[in-house]
Amino acid sequence: MASYTIQTFYQFFPFPTYHDWKVPLLTCMEREGIKGSILLAEEGLNATVSGEPAALKALHALLQTIPGIAPLTIKTSQHEALPFGRAKVKLKKELISLGEPAHPENGVGTYVPPEAWNALISSPDVVLIDARNSYEAHLGTFQGAVDPNTRKFTQLPAFTREHYDPEKHKRVASFCTGGIRCEKYTAWLREQGFEEVYHLEGGILNYLEKIPAEQSLWRGSCYVFDERLAVGHGLAPDATITMCAACGHPLTPEDRAHPTYVADTSCPYCETYPPSNA
Repeated sequence: MASYTIQTFYQFFPFPTYHDWKVPLLTCMEREGIKGSILLAEEGLNATVSGEPAALKALHALLQTIPGIAPLTIKTSQHEALPFGRAKVKLKKELISLGEPAHPENGVGTYVPPEAWNALISSPDVVLIDARNSYEAHLGTFQGAVDPNTRKFTQLPAFTREHYDPEKHKRVASFCTGGIRCEKYTAWLREQGFEEVYHLEGGILNYLEKIPAEQSLWRGSCYVFDERLAVGHGLAPDATITMCAACGHPLTPEDRAHPTYVADTSCPYCETYPPSNA
């Protein structure tokens, strides 16, 4: 059975010529048979792509010719099929918008490697905030984490102001799927005066890849933005998760057993909480 490599990576760096790189990158992806998406903005780039190893090597050789870019930190997993339908390169105002100014280039939270994450979040004085949206946290999160119940990333600052005070909450830790949202969020937290701010290096995907299930404080599955829908420890796809055909909300076996679930028609979340990607 064929196996395709899936890679996710991002980098914040000054990228004033980002408009000039759309065509060369898209041409490379189409020539090499790479599927997925690359986002380009003046603040850097963000990508999730899939293809054969030699093809991805060619893409990275091109990426490393971008002036000012540093060696990329790449998270890799395998899948038996290409999880994306086509190649896309998009130009964006921001890679990810928090809805308020945040400046990762001026400093972000302290990176905590997966091997040290359990000890940090087990500390009673650490507030642990899930920086993802509610439909993502629905599938899984870390033990003891706060779910802000947001539909969009831009709602996170308001939630934080309402519930947390830099004078009272001295140590705040956060996490997201691959790490990019926490670059913005922990930078914003620092700018609001929170003294000790941490985030999970490489995100949940890095943790699930490196931490054995028997040592893990992760509960459930991790939502991913491709046809796999969710992965577990070792980044193995979770085949029990499906998606509502009507609203797109991810569904667990328990969700599909709910009286309001109708296959290919509706689910418990269609009217009350349709998802909104951000």
